[in-house]
Amino acid sequence: MRIVLVVACALIDPDGRILIARRPEGKNLAGLWEFPGGKIEPGERPEQSLIRELAEELDISVKEACLAPLTFASYAYEDFHLLMPLYVCRRWEGTPRSREGQALKWVRAGKLRDYPMPPADEPLIPHLIGLVGA
Repeated sequence: MRIVLVVACALIDPDGRILIARRPEGKNLAGLWEFPGGKIEPGERPEQSLIRELAEELDISVKEACLAPLTFASYAYEDFHLLMPLYVCRRWEGTPRSREGQALKWVRAGKLRDYPMPPADEPLIPHLIGLVGA
């Protein structure tokens, strides 16, 4: 089975809310909410990929020193296996805004389960609740 490496980030604002993005129509798993991030390109480290993806998707600038690894997801979809480290970031430059047509929402960790997410993202929620509280 093919392994797909992606990286995700829980951006946490000063009020302890986490940013999630809704996958736009036309994309795989459209309509589901997820943590920002994306595929790790060949030759990239996960942190480099995340910095690039956050700039492309949300128009924010993140320094590598502001990314803290929290946990990871390992999930077998029907035709590939997803491996996804999750980083936490509390400091960035700019205001997150949608650059790819995705809806954005700031949500308390305890409310993340109210938003349908891809199966690989769901096991990450308890780690975030443990970090920032419900």
